[in-house]
Amino acid sequence: MAEKQMVLTSEGLQKLQAELDELKSVKRKEIADKIKVALSFGDLSENSEYDEAKNEQGIIEARIAEIEKTLQNVKVLDESDLSTEHIGIGNKVVLKDLQKDKVLELHIVGSKEVDMKSGKISDESPVGKACLGKTKGEIIDVDAPAGILKFEILEISK
Repeated sequence: MAEKQMVLTSEGLQKLQAELDELKSVKRKEIADKIKVALSFGDLSENSEYDEAKNEQGIIEARIAEIEKTLQNVKVLDESDLSTEHIGIGNKVVLKDLQKDKVLELHIVGSKEVDMKSGKISDESPVGKACLGKTKGEIIDVDAPAGILKFEILEISK
């Protein structure tokens, strides 16, 4: 079965590549040094430093494998191809919450780039999914865990 293609912005691709480089060049060496020091303590059966370092090594290696798998199946968005007519991955949108009378500025991104603090939401999230394909001025209904939310699309940009 073919892997699902992951969509990333060029910024998201750069962040993933930087994380991978950091894990491979810096973190791996740090963990190897921790393991070496822990081994010098002797008896491994009661060596919590060794166990902790090996667990950390496993976590780092799993993350490296995950990033490498993602990078094998990545499609980088060409931001010059983005439309401001219809919402797609890569677009920035301004939504008005019609129930709370609040305005939200969001950036629709692939699931690997989600960062709620900076307003980056996944195209697979309830709000992101409801926005896809819509145009400025449309009212969208979002089926969220809190119930049905209504938003008006005020702006679409690149």
